[in-house]
Amino acid sequence: MDAANSIGTHAQEGLPTGRPSVKVAVLMQREAQANQWEDWRFSVADVVSHQAAFGDVPRVLRDDGKLQTCLHPNFELTLFPDEAEGYFLNLSSGAPVWFVVWRVSDEDPSLAWAERVSLSYTEAGRWLDAQERVDNVPLPADLAAWLQAYVEVYYRPEVKKERRRPQSFVSPGERR
Repeated sequence: MDAANSIGTHAQEGLPTGRPSVKVAVLMQREAQANQWEDWRFSVADVVSHQAAFGDVPRVLRDDGKLQTCLHPNFELTLFPDEAEGYFLNLSSGAPVWFVVWRVSDEDPSLAWAERVSLSYTEAGRWLDAQERVDNVPLPADLAAWLQAYVEVYYRPEVKKERRRPQSFVSPGERR
């Protein structure tokens, strides 16, 4: 995936033009569980570069009765300037990851699918707050570098303002 070249050219302000994006596919696994609470355990196995040969429809790549691997293709991940802090938090964690929201079918609990993909730590936090199922898998180094280049352009840490103590907490001789 040559994502590093898709950040764009610099405009007069020195910021990239357009919205950089990459197309990815999600590999999910379903493992048969032998317990009374659930028949299946789902997990995100990997996020890979989307290839035209994957098509647009999810498909089973492997199923031996115990373990099934499904490919969910054609997710477009677009970077947005207002999520730059979330990208920064992901990168600064020491182990950048893909965040993937996935769902299980209400009608057939043996079916699950990937719903969304993100690189923003804050967006993943919002999903978790909304009780969504979110897994993460490691982000490859070339895409971490691509994301870092984007963060360097768009992320500006919030300037901390000095907090002024209320006058009631200041001794009478020191009040202004």
